[in-house]
Amino acid sequence: METAFIPSPLGITKIEGDENGIAVISVLSEGTATKKVPVVLQEAITQLQEYFEGKRTEFTFKLNPQGTEFQQKVWQELLNIPFGKTMSYLDLSKKLGDVKAIRAVASANGKNPLWIVVPCHRVIGSDGSLTGYAGGLWRKKWLLEHESPSQQQSLF
Repeated sequence: METAFIPSPLGITKIEGDENGIAVISVLSEGTATKKVPVVLQEAITQLQEYFEGKRTEFTFKLNPQGTEFQQKVWQELLNIPFGKTMSYLDLSKKLGDVKAIRAVASANGKNPLWIVVPCHRVIGSDGSLTGYAGGLWRKKWLLEHESPSQQQSLF
């Protein structure tokens, strides 16, 4: 497994992957950028940089997240939330076929290993509130504003 660290507007982004795809993308509050980027991570890094520059709305590099079958199912559904849109945990549970699984869905959402790319930040409370985010609510707010089709002063 190869690892690289790149700067982003939200902190240092850690990327891990190999020839099978990217397994982990996370954000750290501090750290140092990698000087030499492994070839297998270059496309992911380029696409993430384009995202932060406002030049990319979807990712096309190969993903290889590790998780349970249920977590994989939730993460796959997250990929269907369009750029600039949000969905409630309840609606996500309904899409997965079990409204009673809302807590399990929220838990799987919180264990998403592919920050930004599998857009768990697009899941909000049924009342429109920003709820739980592993990277901190201020990052979730930033990401949603970054993806907002109309660049307003502030959504939240």
